[in-house]
Amino acid sequence: MPVLLPCIFILCHGLALALFPAHARPISFGFLIAAPLLAGVVSVRRCRDGALKGGWIALALAMLSWAGGMAAGMYQEVFLANVDTTPGLSMLLYVLYGVPLTFVLASSENEVWHVRLIDGVLALMLGYLFFVHTFSFATASSATPQGIVNLRLMFDIENAFILAFAMVRYVASGDAASRGFFRVLAIFALVYMLAAFYINHLEPEDVDYGGFGDLVIDVPFLVLVAIAGIGSSRGGIKPSTRLAHIVRAGSPLMLPVTLLVVSSFIVRRHLDLAVAGFVVATLGYGLRSVLTQVRSFEHERQLDELARIDTLTGLANRRQFDEVLRHEWNRAQRSGEGLALLMIDIDHFKAFNDTFGHQEGDLCLRDVAQVLANTASRGSDLVARYGGEEFAVVLSSTTFEQACQVAESMRASVHRQLAVSREGLVTVSIGTGFMQRTNGGDAAELFAAADAALYEAKRTGRNRVVSRNMSVRSATIPAHQRG
Repeated sequence: MPVLLPCIFILCHGLALALFPAHARPISFGFLIAAPLLAGVVSVRRCRDGALKGGWIALALAMLSWAGGMAAGMYQEVFLANVDTTPGLSMLLYVLYGVPLTFVLASSENEVWHVRLIDGVLALMLGYLFFVHTFSFATASSATPQGIVNLRLMFDIENAFILAFAMVRYVASGDAASRGFFRVLAIFALVYMLAAFYINHLEPEDVDYGGFGDLVIDVPFLVLVAIAGIGSSRGGIKPSTRLAHIVRAGSPLMLPVTLLVVSSFIVRRHLDLAVAGFVVATLGYGLRSVLTQVRSFEHERQLDELARIDTLTGLANRRQFDEVLRHEWNRAQRSGEGLALLMIDIDHFKAFNDTFGHQEGDLCLRDVAQVLANTASRGSDLVARYGGEEFAVVLSSTTFEQACQVAESMRASVHRQLAVSREGLVTVSIGTGFMQRTNGGDAAELFAAADAALYEAKRTGRNRVVSRNMSVRSATIPAHQRG
C-alpha cells in the first residue's frame, strides 16, 4: 500500500492534465499542494512509533511549509492571474522548509532542554535571515532576474547542506530508529535536490505550471510517502563507535555553519543583520559547547561515583577502598594520628549459600552491609565490600581503644539483628589492625595486621573480634573477644 498510493497519485495527476487541459494549471497546483501534505500526514503517523518523534514532526513541518509555498504561488498565479512574476512569499516558504530539517539534523533529542533551546534560537535566526535574504531579491508580487538567480543559488546550497547532513547522520547513527529516520531523510533530500536542480536549472524558462513537467515536482514527496510509509525496521549497517563519536561531536556545527553561510549572502545589502548572524552563530555555538561540556563533566562524575560503588550492597567497592586506605595512610604519616583497619568475614557463608541458595545469600550480604554501615557512626569512616563475603572498614583519626569498640559494636550488632532472625546462622568475625605512627612503610602493613587478626578470630571460634596494635611491637592482642 505505501508504494501503490504514490503510483496512483502520480498517475491521477498525469491523467488529469491530459483529460482537462483547459484547467491544467489549477488542477496541477492542487496535486502539487496535496503531494507534500500527504508526505506530512505520513510523517505525523510515524510519530506514533515513539522513536525519534521530534524528527518526524520536523519533517511534517517542512512539508507543511513547502505546501504553503505552493499554495501562495497558486493564489498569485491562478486567482490573481499574475503569471509573469515570481511571488516572494512562495519563495520564502520554499526556503523555510529547510529550517526544521536543519534543526533536527543538528540538535539531538538526547540533549538537555537548555541546549536544544540554543539550537532553537539559532534555527529561528536562520529562518529570519532567510526571510531577509528572500525579500532582498523578491517582493510579494515580483522578483528581478538576478534575484531569481540568487534565490536559486540559495536553494541549491540549502538542499546540498540538508543532503550532506542527513547522509552523515545516517551513516553515523548508532540505533535502528535513528538510522531508519535519517535514511528516509537522506533519500528524500537526494531526490528533492535532483528534482529542484532540474526545475530551477534545466527546465526551459518559458515552461509554466500545468504541464507534465509538474510530475517531476511530485516525485520527491511521493518517494517520501513510499519509504516513510513502509516503516523502517532496517536501519543499515551499524557504524563504528569512532565514527559515531565524531559525528556526535561535529553535528552541533551544522546550524552555526548554515547560519554563517546565509549571513555571508546578505552582508552587502544588510551588513548589520549579517554581523548579527555571525555573532549569534559564534556565541550560540560557544555557549552550547560550554553547557555540553558542563553536562559531560557531571556525567563523568556520576560514572566515577558508580564505578566506586558495589552494586549488590551499595557500599564502597574494592577500588574506592584501596584509594581511601592509601589516602588515609599518607595523611596519618603527616599528622601522626592513629589509623585502624577492620577486616570482616561472614562466618560459614559458603555453607549458608549452599543451603539456602544464591538469592538468599545475596540478601544476607545486603543485610550485613546495612548493619555495618549503620554502626559506623562517623562520616569519615569508610565501610566497603572487599570481595565475596568479606568487608573492610577504614577508621581514620582514631585510637586503638575506639577501633576495638567499633569492631565489637559491629560484631554485636550483626549478632543481635541477624543471627537471631536467621536462627544463629549469620555472624561475623572481625580482625582489627591499628597503627599510631605510620613513619615509612605503606598501607600493606596495616592490611597484613588486620588480615592476620581476622584469621586468628576465625581460627579461635568465629563470631569474635581479634585486634592487633602495630604501634606496640608485640604479638596478637585479643581484645574484646566473644564466644
